[in-house]
Amino acid sequence: MEISGQSKPQPVNVKVVKPIEATPESFKEYGQVMEASPDWEEFGPKDAQLNLSLGIPRLYIMKLEKRAPKFPAITHHANVTQCLGSIGGGVWYIGVAKPSIVETKENAGSDAVQSKHGHFYVPPAVDKVQVFRISGSKFIKLNIGTWHAGPLFKPQTMDFYNLELSNTNVVDHTTHNFKKHDGIVFVIDD
Repeated sequence: MEISGQSKPQPVNVKVVKPIEATPESFKEYGQVMEASPDWEEFGPKDAQLNLSLGIPRLYIMKLEKRAPKFPAITHHANVTQCLGSIGGGVWYIGVAKPSIVETKENAGSDAVQSKHGHFYVPPAVDKVQVFRISGSKFIKLNIGTWHAGPLFKPQTMDFYNLELSNTNVVDHTTHNFKKHDGIVFVIDD
């Protein structure tokens, strides 16, 4: 029985995705992969190219629990780069899509949405989401605006380094819910 004024829930489909290993080459459209370098090596293009200029940088250790390798939604930060890496080099996953921030709604046509923080973006397409496996002693830097879901992992708990701004998740956190808008949940098959 349908109650007046309430819509029926959209059926949910599972999209199974195979991850690819994150390397500097495979991840370059979304950000950077940093691996160990000699201590004496000077700053260069292999180092994280950060933009933390709009606030106070925050480097902290996140203790995450029960982040199974699946996701119904994806997030971006329009004003800051973000770095993530597992402590101990355990295997983890991240779903990503290319940045889709636009200057004005007119630049993107009818697909543009205004975030609660004021910027405009085009929601990521389901078929443009890529999943990466990150293993070993390396970390990733997400470009400004890169859509991301994760860190996700198989163990019950993992600790991660996270570098962003002190208020990123309050003033610069835009989410697209694939389950709600597209009827899709991504499941990582690895």
